Parts: sequence; C-alpha cells; structure tokens
Amino acid sequence: MQILGIDVGGSGIKGAPVDTETGTLLAERIRIKTPKKGEPEPIANVVKQIAASFNWNGPIGIGFPAPIKGGVAMMAANVSEKWVGTNADALFSTITGCECTLVNDADAAGLAEMTFGAGSGQPGTVIMITLGTGIGTAIFHRGHLLPNTEFGHLEINGKDAEFRASAFARERDKLSWKKYAKRLNRYLNTMENLFWPDLFVIGGGISKDSVKFLPLLTIETPVVPAQLLNDAGIVGAALGALQK
Repeated sequence: MQILGIDVGGSGIKGAPVDTETGTLLAERIRIKTPKKGEPEPIANVVKQIAASFNWNGPIGIGFPAPIKGGVAMMAANVSEKWVGTNADALFSTITGCECTLVNDADAAGLAEMTFGAGSGQPGTVIMITLGTGIGTAIFHRGHLLPNTEFGHLEINGKDAEFRASAFARERDKLSWKKYAKRLNRYLNTMENLFWPDLFVIGGGISKDSVKFLPLLTIETPVVPAQLLNDAGIVGAALGALQK
C-alpha cells in the first residue's frame, strides 16, 4: 500500500510517498522549514503543501513530536503550546482534504526500524532513541510498542536529558564528538539502569555520523545506528497510519 509519510520536527517538516510493504520511499523526499512559532494551522498548511507537491489525495501518516491519544496531542515538545488538547487528526484531515493519522514521532521511527531496519527480528527489549532538536524514545518488547513514552525528558543532573544530550545541544554548546559522547553515555546509562534493554537503536539526522560517537560509548547494552537513517520517521509515519 502507498501512504504519504510526514515527519514533523522542531526545525523541519519532511515527507514522501512510502511503499508500506517494502519501506522504500517512492519519490525524493521534500523538506520545508518548520514555521517559526510551530503553531497548528501553519504546520498543517506545510503538510498540505507537501501533499500538493506529490499531487497526493490518499491517506497520510504524520509523525509528530508529542504523545498522541485518540488523535489528540497531549503535550508539545519543540512546537507551540497551542497544540496541547488539539485534535490533530481532525485538523490535518480538514486542511489537507486527506485522511490523516498522527503517531508520536519517535514511535514512528521505532516502527520503521523494527519492521525494516536495525530492530527487525531482534528479541527482547529494544529502545529506539531519536536525537534531533530534542530526544525521542520508543520502547519495544518482543516487537510490541509501548506508545507515547517521553524519556527524553528524564531529569539528569537537574536538567531535561534532551537539554544536554540532543543533537541540537551538541551544536548549541559546540561540543566535540568526544564531549558529546560523554553526555550521551550518561543518558543511555540512565535508560539502561531503568529498563535493562537488549539493544539501543540511535536515529535522527545525527545517525549518519554514528561512527564519530557510538564507538566512544561505554555502556553495556549494544548500541547500533538506525539503518533507515533520517528516513525512519517518514517510513514509520506511513506504517502508523496503516496500523490505525
């Protein structure tokens, strides 16, 4: 089945049609900068613009940086607080004219990696960590997703983990890869001690540079880069719509 996958991030919104049977993008993805204030209608209009670029009138899956319950955004991370309590499924569907299904963005990336990527066939507990503007988490046990976890907001040393260990934090603080790996290691060690997973999968745009920092980690749990790299969110959003 073909579904348009959209990945909404704090800095950019990207999308492409996805073959949900193979996990491949059917066209080159389009990326548009996230509107400055990250408010509902401007973001929905960007999604409409992306859909129009592909002449799309079919179903759309949208990975969004918030816990999603019944299509409603329960909080807002790196987007406007106006999203909180908004029926996002209905808003996107009305503005695009297409049937839209929202899923938490990290859950989307995790679905893609568990289906087509680094987590495929992995037993036990797998934790997907997406490193971008913030930190997203998706936890799978024996292939089953525990949705809407927000462990990027764990408090470590008095601050949100994502404030210190996101990809954005590395750029903001102008950290070397060695210093960044130390911060990330602290976060992953905390997650390790809470969940004792069998595997961490690291995604987000920074995953393309994984050879620069993953070998510097010292935790016990194996850590691998996402195989779908920065396309995981797009592919997983489409899968999320398929599983509605």
